[in-house]
Amino acid sequence: MAAELLGDTTPHTNDPCDFCGSLNRELLATLDRHGKPLNTGICRTCGMVAHWQRPTEAELQEFYTNEYRQSYHGEETPSPRRVRRAWVNGQRIYRRLKPFIGPKDSIFEVGAGIGCNVKAFELNGHRAAGIDPGEGFQRFSHEQLRADVQNRNLFDLPVSQQHDVILLIHVIEHFRSPRRALEHIHKMLPANGLLYVECPNLAAPFATRSRLFHFAHITNFTPSSLKMLAESCGFRVVECFSDEGNPNLQVLLEKSKTMRQNIDEENYERTLEAITRYNALTYSLRPSYLFNRVAKLASYAAEYLIGPAWLKGLTQRCQAEKPMNQVPVQRNAA
Repeated sequence: MAAELLGDTTPHTNDPCDFCGSLNRELLATLDRHGKPLNTGICRTCGMVAHWQRPTEAELQEFYTNEYRQSYHGEETPSPRRVRRAWVNGQRIYRRLKPFIGPKDSIFEVGAGIGCNVKAFELNGHRAAGIDPGEGFQRFSHEQLRADVQNRNLFDLPVSQQHDVILLIHVIEHFRSPRRALEHIHKMLPANGLLYVECPNLAAPFATRSRLFHFAHITNFTPSSLKMLAESCGFRVVECFSDEGNPNLQVLLEKSKTMRQNIDEENYERTLEAITRYNALTYSLRPSYLFNRVAKLASYAAEYLIGPAWLKGLTQRCQAEKPMNQVPVQRNAA
C-alpha cells in the first residue's frame, strides 16, 4: 500500500496547489528520503511544497489504519522508549500552552497517537480527549494510559464547537488537504478557540535535500506557508514559539472571523534557497548537528535502559487515576 501512496512517477500529472490552486509548479525531487520514487513540487505562485500528486482520502485511511506505524516507526504497539519520549513531549506542550488556556478549557487532539499529550492535560485538571487512526497506538492509549482516544477520522467529527483548544502535533503535514483539515477544525472551535500546530520546518536545516521528503508528509511547510494557509482558513497567529532555524514549527493560532488569502510573493525564492543551502558534507559538519547527534544518541541509550521500568510505573499511575468527566466545557469568547 505504501508504494501506491507515492503518486504518479511522471511529473506531468500535477495536482493544483492546496493553498492558492495554481498549477504553475516546479518539480523539486523525484525520490523520497529512502530513495523510493516520489515526485515533490513547489508552487511558483506561493511557494507551497507538496506531493506532485496526492493520494486519495480512501488510500490514506487504509494506510494510516493498517500500515503507517509499522512503516514509519517500525512497531505496531509503542515501545517503552517511544512512550517515554512522547510523555516528555506531552509535558513540554502542556507547560507551553498553560499560560494561554483557562483551567476549565477542554482539550482535543487530532492524531493523538500514544495518548501522552491527552493524558498530560487530563492529569492537570483538563477535560481532554483525542482521535487517532492507528489501531495499535490507539488501543495502547486507551487500555494502558486510560486516555480518551478514539479510533475515528477528523472529517467524521461533528462541527459542534465543543472544544476550546485543539492540538495538531506533527499531523497537518499528513493530510491530503491541510486546507480542508483547517477549515473543518475552524468549525469545531468556538469564537476565539485555540489551535496549536507543530510540524517539520522545511526552512530549517534539519536534513539535506536528498533526505527532506517522505511519502507520509504530503505537504511541507515553512513559517510563511503555514501562516498563509492558517490565515486563509480563518486563524490568526497568537504566538510563534520557534524561529526559522528550529527544525519544527511550533505555532499557536486563534480562531478569527477574517479569512485572508494573502500570498507571500517571496516565499517561493526563500524556500528554494533554504532547501539548497547545504550538501551532505556541509550539513553533517555543522557544530550544532554534531552536538545534537551526540545528545540524541545519549537520550536513546537512556530510553532503552530505563524505559521498561518507567513505563510500568506510568501505566500503574494512569490506571489508578479516576478518569475525568469527558463532557467538554466551552471556552468563553473574548
